[in-house]
Amino acid sequence: MLSGLNRIADIIANTGINSNPVSLWAGGLVFAYLLGAIPFGLILSRIFASKDLRQIGSGNIGATNAWRAGGWGLGIATLACDILKGAVPVYLAGLLMAEKGDTAAQGYAALTALAAFSGHLFPVYLGFKTGGKGVATAAGCFAVLSPFGLAVAFMVFLAAAVGLKRVSAGSLAAAVALPMGTVWAEPSWIPVGCAMIMSAVIILRHHDNISRILAGIEPKIWGKRTSAPRGLNRRPDKSDQPRQDKMALH
Repeated sequence: MLSGLNRIADIIANTGINSNPVSLWAGGLVFAYLLGAIPFGLILSRIFASKDLRQIGSGNIGATNAWRAGGWGLGIATLACDILKGAVPVYLAGLLMAEKGDTAAQGYAALTALAAFSGHLFPVYLGFKTGGKGVATAAGCFAVLSPFGLAVAFMVFLAAAVGLKRVSAGSLAAAVALPMGTVWAEPSWIPVGCAMIMSAVIILRHHDNISRILAGIEPKIWGKRTSAPRGLNRRPDKSDQPRQDKMALH
């Protein structure tokens, strides 16, 4: 796969577009956004499970909800696609800017990563709505930008997800760890700044999960998998109690 990407970079460089840096940079960012915006979870769930991820479970189009809809196979396929759509454009950006110097190459790679990440969050194909939370796409980006930073985040993810038995808890912990691992491994502020931006956005996108974790109702990894429509899997609140009491009297 890497040889294929290298070949693509060589073809682009030999077409003459490299003589116009503005076209090269702008085109790369647009490509990254459009690739990042492809809702692979939604597409795969419709093909293989005949379900719309936006209408079931958490309503998210990411790998966790895909697993809820169609099992481990669908979840892993979605995860892989979401990782690749972050890694591929960032890798190509590094190849295309390799001769511009380390700072320029890192800066453009970071912008490309943010473009792919933004595409996943706000996909043009879905009217800029119902995007994912960005965890897998950010992981793909940092597999290229800072492999060590990603490795640190991944280990923290495993520890938190297994320890607390919740994927969302692992994702939040990994988001906090990513900038720390990156600043430890990278001498440049550019990947560190990119990590901080992505981590802050990921945490904000998990606000519903944080509320459920604090309330003790966030689904567990090894709990019963369900693909029930959104809104059906909730605990009764206080407003439900009088109606339930009346029903019990009849």
